[in-house]
Amino acid sequence: MAILKILTEGDETLRKTSRPVKDITPRIKTLLDDMLETMREADGAGIAAVQVGVLRRIVVIETEHGDVIELINPKIIDREGEQEEVEGCLSLPGKCGITHRPMTVTVEATDRNGKTFTRKGSGLLARAFCHELDHLDGILFSDNALHMLSEKEIDELYSDDKPEK
Repeated sequence: MAILKILTEGDETLRKTSRPVKDITPRIKTLLDDMLETMREADGAGIAAVQVGVLRRIVVIETEHGDVIELINPKIIDREGEQEEVEGCLSLPGKCGITHRPMTVTVEATDRNGKTFTRKGSGLLARAFCHELDHLDGILFSDNALHMLSEKEIDELYSDDKPEK
């Protein structure tokens, strides 16, 4: 496994549409492994192949419970409810914004063994599905953010000294 370079805002590759995966080859499986290692090294919750310069419809997400979800050729097949929460992105280091996303999302995808499956996620996982699948179409969360947070707002949000309510 290898740590890959994460592309950042300004790199035009991030604005390109990723192509479907036709065959799941050993190279695709290695890419999935490398994406997971890269995401973990960067302390992320999800990563799309385009973020490491590979224009293929591949996403890796790790849930707060440590479950790893690998999505090849994913598509959203159902959306329910609404949520507005803070999002960040490995490709936009130091930036956060408030986004409007569905509360629950169901995706259909193929796994590394070629099996089609569906996965339903709510809250953070629903946001991660939407966020990462947007990357596959050249969309960054900041494109549709309701409000990008200032440095002061980010500091206040993530301050360890913040009083508990």
